[in-house]
Amino acid sequence: MTNYTPKQFKLKDGTEIEVREMKDVDLELSLDFFKTINEEERLYLRMDVTKRENVKKRIQQMKSGLVHRLVATYKDKIIADGALELSQHGWEEHVGEMRIIIADYFQRKGLGMIMARELYYLAASAKLEEIVVRMMRTQDAAKNIFRKLGFHEEVLLPDHVKDLTGKSQDLIIMRCYMKELWQELEDYFSDMRMHR
Repeated sequence: MTNYTPKQFKLKDGTEIEVREMKDVDLELSLDFFKTINEEERLYLRMDVTKRENVKKRIQQMKSGLVHRLVATYKDKIIADGALELSQHGWEEHVGEMRIIIADYFQRKGLGMIMARELYYLAASAKLEEIVVRMMRTQDAAKNIFRKLGFHEEVLLPDHVKDLTGKSQDLIIMRCYMKELWQELEDYFSDMRMHR
């Protein structure tokens, strides 16, 4: 668990949301959130998050201190889930992995960038130097978002992972140094302020 203080934000369309740390009591809210994610997108997730035991496991992982989870909420419902995973290996202590999932209705409203910035702050306080994201090659929307954040494709591993149907998929690993990620986030949010 972190000492993350809940924060209020306005999305591009004026919707007011809160970003906070995930809590033990979020099991039902989290299950409800993942059930709203369209089936095609859920195929790319690492585990079947419509199963209670898997969602419970995700929450329990936070107790290790190696996984930080943030959620965005609107009207007491989770609308986004973000994770920063720290490495357990000494030679990768400077590297973290970021993951962000946004509810369909709240996509393209700036919420992904807000979640990325808040996860960046957690990464900075953990003294990380670089962030990686892993995804299947077919996840074009996710690739585009992370490219905007300054991530570059570093590795492609053919047929390395299986989606939830058991079909083999190519895995892409993208990487971004903290300094570059911060610059992209700063540029994005200063541009947003100018257009208000």
